[in-house]
Amino acid sequence: MTNPPVDPPFAEPNRGGEIASRLNWLRAGVMGANDGIVSTAGMVVGVAGAAVSDHALFAAGIAAVIAGALSMAVGEYVSVSSQRDSQRAELAIESRQIAKDPEYELKQLTQLIEAQGIDRALAHQVAVQLTERDALRAHARLELGFDPDELNNPWQAGIASMMAFLIGGLIPLAAILLSPRVIAVPVTAIAVVLALVVTGSVSAHLGGAPKLRAVVRITGGGIVAMAVTYAIGSLVGARL
Repeated sequence: MTNPPVDPPFAEPNRGGEIASRLNWLRAGVMGANDGIVSTAGMVVGVAGAAVSDHALFAAGIAAVIAGALSMAVGEYVSVSSQRDSQRAELAIESRQIAKDPEYELKQLTQLIEAQGIDRALAHQVAVQLTERDALRAHARLELGFDPDELNNPWQAGIASMMAFLIGGLIPLAAILLSPRVIAVPVTAIAVVLALVVTGSVSAHLGGAPKLRAVVRITGGGIVAMAVTYAIGSLVGARL
């Protein structure tokens, strides 16, 4: 009596990895929005503290949002491009090793599967099936820790970071520009705190961390940033 065929693990798309990847993207988007909120708030509150004209405040706010968004986009693009180049280099090395010594690579794959608690004989059977189907993909997922079909796109990462920053930065910018000048700073501070409470809660939820601690940390940082920049702006404005 022959054993029934064994379906190799990781033969089908890894739904868990796909979900984790999407959560990472969402978490990165939330953090980008946080950066936009805090940095733009610090800029406009500081400029408002210097008691400049409405036109100067508008120009400074727009410049802060655009410059910050572009900086985020470039930084994320470079970071993800470097990561993808590194992954491609690892895939090229692994491909050469598989072509040079397939028996050794099969043994190594068997050991990787066996390390997950699978019997050696069954691990070897699974390794053979994975190798026959797509040896490079099997080694990439089990040995290198990533799926060659799911490499991050640097353009998508850069654009996503830019949009997240823009959305976050528009909150304090709109609050300070649409409020009467005499109450613009307090209104902006309230809007920023509320926005940070939301993004802090979402970020903590995605990461499975305590929400209260995350909210206190992020809102506390935002308040300190606004207070410091407002104080500096007021000091500079008084000396002009």
